[in-house]
This record gives sequence, C-alpha cells and structure tokens, in this order.
Amino acid sequence: QVQLVESGGGMVQAGGSLRLSCAASGRTLANYAAGWFRQAPGKEREFVAAVSVLTSIGSQKDYADSVKGRFTITRDNTKNTLYLQMNSLKPEDTAVYYCAAARKLGIVAVTGEEYDYWGQGTQVTVSS
Repeated sequence: QVQLVESGGGMVQAGGSLRLSCAASGRTLANYAAGWFRQAPGKEREFVAAVSVLTSIGSQKDYADSVKGRFTITRDNTKNTLYLQMNSLKPEDTAVYYCAAARKLGIVAVTGEEYDYWGQGTQVTVSS
C-alpha cells in the first residue's frame, strides 16, 4: 500500500505561484508512475501532469494542454515526494488537486483509471 498526503495548496492571486507536495509512505514512490489530477466544483476530475518511473534511459513527463509551459512535475526520490510547481496561475486553475500513484513501469499514466493510490486532495484557489 502507498499512502499519499498532499500539501501546499492555498489561495493566490492570478499570476502567482504555488508548489504542491505529495509525500508518500508505505512504499518507495520512485517505483511508481505518479501524477496530479484536479477537480473543480461541478466538473469531472481531469488530468494535470504525470511522470513515469525513472529508468536507465530517463523518465517521461506529460502535461495537460491547459497547463503546459506553466506547471512542472518533479520527484525527489530522496524525500519520497512528488511535486507540482504551478506558475502563472489563472482563476480556471481553481480546483482540488490530487496526487496519485500507479503500479506501472515504462509509461506515463494520464487517465485516472490507471492509478491505484490517491491522496486526499488539497485546495487551490486562484482569485482574479
């Protein structure tokens, strides 16, 4: 079992930045594909960013078109933690953000159905 706990959410003005953290316990997060999803009120959960397991040839990352160039997903394997750096935030980025882990090797998982473990979520609110 992997336990995931998000932090770093909050309220920020448009154009500002936040960094979300997702601390894992129970297993080594580096052995799992990992990602971030978000869900705004009245909307379905949507993919934000994902990173594959690091191999000898590196790792892959993928981003939703709406966040490309503004958000960056990274891992710190020494801290067993996943991050999402969010810059140039917009009001439409307002949502509950969830991190997730998937028992998959060699791919970037971009759909929620591919993930096995989820955090409880952290609220991000961007005011205009």
